[in-house]
Amino acid sequence: MALIYLTIIALCCIVIWRASDGFETASEYLGRNLSEGVRGATINAIGSSVPELLTTFFFLFAVKDTDGFAGGIGTTAGSAVFNGVIIPSLVALIVIGFGIAKSIQPSRKVILRDGIALILCEFVLIMLISGDTLYWWHGMVLMLMYVIYIVYMFSSMKKKEEGAEEEEEDDEEEEEENAPFLKSLLTLNLAGLFVRGRQLNGKIGWTLLLVATAILGVSCYFLVEACEGLGEAFGIPVYFVAVILAAAATSVPDTFISIRDGMKGNYDDAISNALGSNIFDICFALGLPLFLYTIIYEPITMSPETIANTSELRAFLLFSTIGAFGIFLIRRKMGIIKSVLLFSIYIIFLIYVIGRANGWESLEGISNWLQDFVHTVSLKL
Repeated sequence: MALIYLTIIALCCIVIWRASDGFETASEYLGRNLSEGVRGATINAIGSSVPELLTTFFFLFAVKDTDGFAGGIGTTAGSAVFNGVIIPSLVALIVIGFGIAKSIQPSRKVILRDGIALILCEFVLIMLISGDTLYWWHGMVLMLMYVIYIVYMFSSMKKKEEGAEEEEEDDEEEEEENAPFLKSLLTLNLAGLFVRGRQLNGKIGWTLLLVATAILGVSCYFLVEACEGLGEAFGIPVYFVAVILAAAATSVPDTFISIRDGMKGNYDDAISNALGSNIFDICFALGLPLFLYTIIYEPITMSPETIANTSELRAFLLFSTIGAFGIFLIRRKMGIIKSVLLFSIYIIFLIYVIGRANGWESLEGISNWLQDFVHTVSLKL
């Protein structure tokens, strides 16, 4: 049975990746007048984070207990760790490996702006989810933080000059949009199905966006079901499956978008997409489902085990972000050494999660320290 669930998860990854390509095509067109860095942190970040939002929805509304909420936090926080360390390092390694440049150089402004905003959001998440019961206003506060971030981004955006439209599409993108109908259908090439050589306009863009979202929704539903089944098959809480597998699966779109931006030389968009996606995941992908669930049903009461697991994860997320932020700021250029350091953070994260899922006694001390840290900084609301 476990093999079947793993196969379903792998298929969901592919469908999420392909559907997110179509979502990205539409969102890029609709946000074509945004400046570099702002587009990556908003349009690209939201577009590539739709899988996290939908997966959290299904974890919470399908499972309908504390395991569902833990699965939601596991997906969003696990995805945030992946985005913050794996995506920037992959972008740098691929750019260097293909000989495009010897290093990538995101602007210090983007690193400081999105890095500080992300760390603040993670602190608030730790302080906000401090008791054993969650109410609608917890979700409201998280969403409000994202609204403030978005307002700041657009108010500080430099307007493009008249006629400074998005650069011409790559030959590869044009080829995809002009691909034969049957090939587009079999490969789930949504841009090829909807654009088909026509000029992309608002109507086509919104239609493509909605269809891609629907496909993502179905994929994320099956992803959640497979994660729940896999957890039962291995006899471990669904939370641990979500932290690694669901988180990695929903991060596929972010990865491809950032890599493509990096290969074009849009380093600010490549990095701001990863960091902006994390802010969206923490504030909106977690806040909106939490808000709606507690409004429709009832406040969520968490078990001591769920509190312990989610506390450790939130603390680990904060420390990994601070570590990555420090690596980014050492020097503006990011090459192989920085990439290896970022990869190391994720390897440590994986070892810790796997160890906790299997009850390794050697990690008890670290676990207790992380929980004590969260308890110390939490607001008693």
